Amino acid sequence: MLKRIKSFFKNNKTIIIVSAASSISTVFILAIIATTLLIINAGSLDNVLSQIQSQSKTVSIDSKAEESNVINAVAKANPAVISIVISKDVPTYEQYYQQYNPFGNLFGGINIPQQKQTGTEKQTIGGGSGFFVTADGYIVTNNHVVEDSTAQYTVITNDGKKYDAKVLAKDATLDVAVLKISGTGFKFLTFADSNKLQLGQSAIAIGNALAEFQNTISLGIISGLSRSITAGTNTTGGTEQLENVIQTDAAINPGNSGGPLLDIRGNVIGVNVAVQNGANSIGFALPSNMVKSIVDSVIKNGEIIKPYLGVRYVPITDTIKKANNLTVDYGVLVSKGKTDAELAVVPGSPADKAGIVENDIILEIDGVKLGSTKSLASIIGQKQVDQTITLKVLHKGTEKEVTVKLEKAPKSI
Repeated sequence: MLKRIKSFFKNNKTIIIVSAASSISTVFILAIIATTLLIINAGSLDNVLSQIQSQSKTVSIDSKAEESNVINAVAKANPAVISIVISKDVPTYEQYYQQYNPFGNLFGGINIPQQKQTGTEKQTIGGGSGFFVTADGYIVTNNHVVEDSTAQYTVITNDGKKYDAKVLAKDATLDVAVLKISGTGFKFLTFADSNKLQLGQSAIAIGNALAEFQNTISLGIISGLSRSITAGTNTTGGTEQLENVIQTDAAINPGNSGGPLLDIRGNVIGVNVAVQNGANSIGFALPSNMVKSIVDSVIKNGEIIKPYLGVRYVPITDTIKKANNLTVDYGVLVSKGKTDAELAVVPGSPADKAGIVENDIILEIDGVKLGSTKSLASIIGQKQVDQTITLKVLHKGTEKEVTVKLEKAPKSI
């Protein structure tokens, strides 16, 4: 006799609950029931196995599709990526010996080794990366790659050809430089919209790793956006503050500086600029929109023409908010510098003409809030000379909108 046996179906599964007091006949009956249920549910088991096999095939197909996309992107971009060899005339010396005898001819003298300069010879002192942005030889790289004005720069294309390069323009603040070589028909890259980047999307870095391994490929993802970093320079030993940069875990090594960071379609989303010392897989790239505006300016005008607003400022933080009893925790406070000569608003500047004054707080530019991820410098840097922008300003506790027509930055800016 069956005692307290319950059988029910839940989510296409058969669950049997049996009390501990089952007899031999009970077990026999259970075996018959279980066999019957297995036959009934055989179709369900086949469905489960079919689904597992289907999912496995889908994963395999997706993996192959992604691999194919990366291969195609690299094949498209690689011919446009170049290596930069930095060389310089360095002194050459010859060693000779000068006899020294403090006791005259009484004792034998000693020969002291000396050196004298015999001339100079060109030597390789470093290297970097870059990429073509036009078919007629315009190249983008970092300013810190070509910052030594006494050095010579040679471009080596992916097919091994060498060209003397001329530095057309450099921007130390943004760490961008534009070079030019003679020739036509070069493969070149196009810029994607860096404002549309998303965390987790694929990123491909190409560059002259360690100034030794030309056109090295590394694959990763976008792991951070709108970072602010302090990067060291090569020759001066100083540092520079870079804003709104892209963080990636694609391997970036010394020598990769100036090379492209690409999306899965082989378009430029950034220019590799720095790597975090003492960390694994933390590299940074300048956003493509900022770089593109510089390239367009150099090609059109022969120089880097930047828009400028004409204010000095400090970003508002919790500390500044509390110290000044401010009512907002974002934006920038228009403030003078450390000396009396460093005025908060440059006389005659666009900001001055628009009525911006010291202690005003600029909250937004064209509807974009200024904060830790959207700095004033990065937003203005993406605008154009003669473009009219709208500022939301907090003036003596009252919000107002101010229109400003941007002008060409003075040479000293």
